[in-house]
Amino acid sequence: MFDAVKEKDRIIAFIRDYYQKNKLKGAVLGISGGKDSAVVAGLMCEALGSENVVGVTLPCHSKEADAADAMLVSEKFGFEMLNIDLTSVFDAFKNEAMKLGDFTSEECKNSDINLKPRLRMSSVYYLAALLSATRGGTYIVPGTSNACELYVGYFTKGGDSVYDIAPIYSLTVEEVIKVGEVIGVPEKVLYRTPDDGISGISDEDKLGVKYADIAKVINNEDLDPEQAEKIRILHEKAAHKFNVPVYKKKED
Repeated sequence: MFDAVKEKDRIIAFIRDYYQKNKLKGAVLGISGGKDSAVVAGLMCEALGSENVVGVTLPCHSKEADAADAMLVSEKFGFEMLNIDLTSVFDAFKNEAMKLGDFTSEECKNSDINLKPRLRMSSVYYLAALLSATRGGTYIVPGTSNACELYVGYFTKGGDSVYDIAPIYSLTVEEVIKVGEVIGVPEKVLYRTPDDGISGISDEDKLGVKYADIAKVINNEDLDPEQAEKIRILHEKAAHKFNVPVYKKKED
């Protein structure tokens, strides 16, 4: 039985221990307006103090509602919120890339979707370095991916897969919600239908499977064979995202 209170306390201890051992000061993370970043922000605030946590909204042809929900999280946990609008950066990049050939919007779709989290990753690391240089201590970037997303590879290599500490890495979506309830994440954010804020469709519609079913596979629980097979295929297709082949020279 998952005990959200105990798990929350363990995560707080994990964060504090890592920061103490490595003499770190603060955290910078993107706040999307969704539950995962909200829960991570709340955990980081409890572990480090809200004065040492900085959130950043990174709109890029995004919905205005996302920024409003992000502010609810900031107001709840009391951390500083910054904003870097990446729309013009994205557009400038696209304009340069389109000089390379005559590409259709469908051909560009996957590239466009994955460019946004890669720009966001660069932005939070830029801010982390900037704050480290100006606030008297090292700031790092927490990851906000949960176990269900990770299991099926629902993240962008070189984007939201890049982080320095991963507080909810082993929690399923349901478990993230339970921890969010314990720490008081605003209900509008915590129970919002998960989406990437980019493609315009829900995560589950995009994946073609339910997060609850992914959790069943992770936990070795019974599941409809057809759904289990879909999840197995997603998991196997994502294997390359976790392992980078490295050639090692050999002595003759």
